[in-house]
Amino acid sequence: MTTETIGFVGLGAMGLPMALALRKAGFAVRGFDLNPAARAALAAAGGTIAASAAEAADGLGVLVLMVVNAAQVEAVLFEDGAAAALAEGGTVIVMATCPPRAVAAIAARIEAMGRRLVDAPVSGGVAGAIAAGLTIMAAAAAPVFAAIRPVLAAMGGKIVHVGPEPGQGAMVKTVNQLLCGVHLAAAAEALALASRVGVDAAVMLDIVGGSAASSWMLRDRGPRMLQADPEVTSAVDIFVKDLGIVMEAGRDTKAALPLAALAHQMFLAASAQGHGRADDSQVIRAYKGLSGA
Repeated sequence: MTTETIGFVGLGAMGLPMALALRKAGFAVRGFDLNPAARAALAAAGGTIAASAAEAADGLGVLVLMVVNAAQVEAVLFEDGAAAALAEGGTVIVMATCPPRAVAAIAARIEAMGRRLVDAPVSGGVAGAIAAGLTIMAAAAAPVFAAIRPVLAAMGGKIVHVGPEPGQGAMVKTVNQLLCGVHLAAAAEALALASRVGVDAAVMLDIVGGSAASSWMLRDRGPRMLQADPEVTSAVDIFVKDLGIVMEAGRDTKAALPLAALAHQMFLAASAQGHGRADDSQVIRAYKGLSGA
């Protein structure tokens, strides 16, 4: 049982259960978030509440960031002073989904300040965060990864060292999100077609869910596509952002990504229709809109 204190910024739908998993594993957690309810939940679990991001990091050896995007990572670290407040030689663990090039640039700034950065995006969603079963794709020098592994293991069920350079973890997550977004859009297109031609979508889902046509995204999101207003586990706008990162990576590397581009357009269409905060399964509404349903 460790008594090390971990700083944690970003107590959202995924960040809060990740911080609670650290507490359950025996770490002390000093957390910050703008949401009072999230701060209260951490305090109720025995965490310490900081008044700012800099205070969350002050004098500590490890700071976890589970914020929305690279812009927020930069703001927390450099504008709000968290990087300077972290102990000399301390480690920042960036777990948000960010563009690979942005992560590499942030890492260079952190290292110039005498700190280290672990690029460690996650997969598994809110359910994985609650179960402490996330897949964590970590990129850092081998000794840094070894030192920080117990912290990652408290939050994840599968910890993979994907390479020595920050940005490599973000690239692995980018490829993961490409597949997730394309699979999800394809599932929505298929079920929208079934509905359009008069096939019971529930029957269609039952058939294809157990066939060679199936995918994890179809089995997981398909039932929610059939609901009028499903619970939000991950929003449409998350895939607008993540597939935007995929397209940025394609431009940076001159890689043609036509399927990802088409999937991105469908999520953008759903968001433009007013469904950006709906569950990401509701990308099916964009297809139905195109068909006049």
